[in-house]
Amino acid sequence: MSTPRTTAAAPAVGHSLKHLAFHLLTPLLMCLGMALAYEGAFHQPEPHHLKVAVVGATPEARALAGVVQSRAGDALDVTTLPDRGAAERGLRDRDLVGAFLPDTSHPELLVAKANSDTSAMAAEKVFQRVTAQQGVPLAVTDLTTPSEGDPTGQGLFFLLVALSIGSYGSVAVIGAAGAALAMRIRVLVGLGVSLAVSVIGILTAGPVFHVVDHDLAGAWALGWLYSAGVIGIGIGLHTFLKRWTTLAMMVLFVMLNFTSSGGVYRPELQNGFFGGLHSFWAGAGFLEGARSLLYFDGGAGFGGHLLTLVLWLAAAGALVVGAALYERRGRAAASSAVGAGAVEGRDGRVGVARGEGPGVEEEMEESAVAI
Repeated sequence: MSTPRTTAAAPAVGHSLKHLAFHLLTPLLMCLGMALAYEGAFHQPEPHHLKVAVVGATPEARALAGVVQSRAGDALDVTTLPDRGAAERGLRDRDLVGAFLPDTSHPELLVAKANSDTSAMAAEKVFQRVTAQQGVPLAVTDLTTPSEGDPTGQGLFFLLVALSIGSYGSVAVIGAAGAALAMRIRVLVGLGVSLAVSVIGILTAGPVFHVVDHDLAGAWALGWLYSAGVIGIGIGLHTFLKRWTTLAMMVLFVMLNFTSSGGVYRPELQNGFFGGLHSFWAGAGFLEGARSLLYFDGGAGFGGHLLTLVLWLAAAGALVVGAALYERRGRAAASSAVGAGAVEGRDGRVGVARGEGPGVEEEMEESAVAI
């Protein structure tokens, strides 16, 4: 025997569907954002001012450089260098992608694949055309030595992915489940979480998979700086954005971060937007800093990449201070309310701050979807 439907059933279903549709908006926006970011960044890699050199002080070398430049147009920036030593310095300083040593029988291309394997491959294709016209093979010499567990040079990018997910995935938990805690306590928890994330990252990248086979302390410090900045920004944003924090963190530290980090293509193979982000975005600061530290003896712009991470951490600190002041003003306004209604309103707000009700679970669920 069926139970008769009540008149309230239809409105209840309608309300539930509206509630469901509202919460489905977040994953749909994530889908759209990921499609736009990843396809926009990677769909058509082409050289843009790829810096290469022809080695030699002879008129023939200068003529060859001019021919290559005229044929390539804006795709290449071709210079000439006097000797092999100057070419090697340019590659070790990460100022060049490739240096071609012309020879009628044994032409050679110098590259530094640890800088970017895909950029080195682009330079190789350019000068393979030159040697193909001469009817001789091109010898490619890599001046860098990859680590045992990272022959392609992509392992550091996947370390960046792990650090990022561990960091932004923790933000919703700290912001929602820890909302009743004072801001300074949440910040201390965030620092502890960033320490744990960075330790997990360096242990897996180092002793487990040998992606990082030396300078473990330096690589770990870069990871902690990066993770602390991400978590600090998330804690600050949560005060203002609440349940939309996960989406904002996805935009900042996945959609724009991974695509501009240089892990797949460096800026010389990307369009201007993502290439421009590479110069100051957090992920690029970590990845390029780690590359400079591990493969270029701590030179090749390491100080600039370290500064990028420090500035992101400083921005996180400023955001956290602003969020703390905002919360303090909110508490002051609540405490000044008079009467039973004001008291009940204040109690309701405290309940939300303490994470009571469905808000905490919803934020955590959306964080899980994002991961």
